[in-house]
Amino acid sequence: MLSVIIPTEGAEHPTVATLAPLVPGAATGVVREVLLVDRGGSGAIERVADVAGCRYLAFEGTRAAALAAGARQARSPWLMFLHAGAVLDQGWVDETVQFIQRVSDGDRPRAGVFRYARSPYSDRTLRDGLRSFARMIAGPFADQGLLIARDHYERLGGHAPNAPNAEARLLRQLGRSSLTLLHSRIVTV
Repeated sequence: MLSVIIPTEGAEHPTVATLAPLVPGAATGVVREVLLVDRGGSGAIERVADVAGCRYLAFEGTRAAALAAGARQARSPWLMFLHAGAVLDQGWVDETVQFIQRVSDGDRPRAGVFRYARSPYSDRTLRDGLRSFARMIAGPFADQGLLIARDHYERLGGHAPNAPNAEARLLRQLGRSSLTLLHSRIVTV
């Protein structure tokens, strides 16, 4: 049903933190595969992929090109893009299944992003306040993940490999009218 694509920079800890909440999705059959697209070139992510049962893809190039390569390798009709270090809230599996079902039954393509939540363990800074304000004004950021049907992703052209800020560009292409803010939260560690 769903392929999860996580671009990594060779950092093991944030990648493992992102994988942990995906286990219930894999156990219920919602998550068909997880692709770790490593631009860091370290053996650490390859070992994590081996232990966690993920597919590993070594990649050299831009982050956008890595995301596009992961999408091309994915086998499922639905794609979920997550940043390494992004941790999904409990309950994301049920909401994701409901969202996919609603969109599949509907007549209009839609994509979903998760509700941003600040880590309860981080100190609140002025930068956090400004980013929260920017999210309200400009809409969701790429660190909120993206849940999208593969055919809709391909119609939009996916992540443009050489475009600066390709993730933000894709979110702008989707526009607020075709983006659903899911109730499940996502926290960045």
